[in-house]
Amino acid sequence: MFGLLQETLNRIKWMRQQDRIGPDLPITHWRLHLKSAMNELCRAKFAHFGEDAEVRPGAYIIFCSRVHLGSRVVIRPGCMLFSDPEGFITIEDDVMLGSGVHVYVSNHEYSNPSIPIIDQGSRKFSHVYLRRGCWIGANAIILPGVEIGENAVVGAGSIVTKNVPARTVVAGNPAKHVNSIE
Repeated sequence: MFGLLQETLNRIKWMRQQDRIGPDLPITHWRLHLKSAMNELCRAKFAHFGEDAEVRPGAYIIFCSRVHLGSRVVIRPGCMLFSDPEGFITIEDDVMLGSGVHVYVSNHEYSNPSIPIIDQGSRKFSHVYLRRGCWIGANAIILPGVEIGENAVVGAGSIVTKNVPARTVVAGNPAKHVNSIE
């Protein structure tokens, strides 16, 4: 019985120390259900957590200390912001993210066919920027090094591999120019 109690206490301590938020860390994740507790948690964990920003239950943020979240940004359920100690994610003010959006600053290395991919580590980290007022549709994926310009739109389900200019609409896999916003 003592071993189980000690394991539980060690796990709780580990969860509190993690630089992340997600449903797999219930000791902190419950706080996303209460606005005041969510604000306190996120202000302590994020590099910057803007006024009226929200992280909703069901979202994952890995390496919160490398994520800058602007004002009036909502991270909805199913979203995954995957930063790293060497890369960061900047989401400016008034950015809209649909549910299930994924943002990554790195990718797996796979150049050596004689070594299992799981053992090759990660490629160079590239920062991601979501500029003021852009809209990322549900289930879109933003890959490393991408910058989404001001007031640009990324269609739902798109995979963005290259920068998106301001006031541009892109969609597809890979995302391609669909329209301009004048």
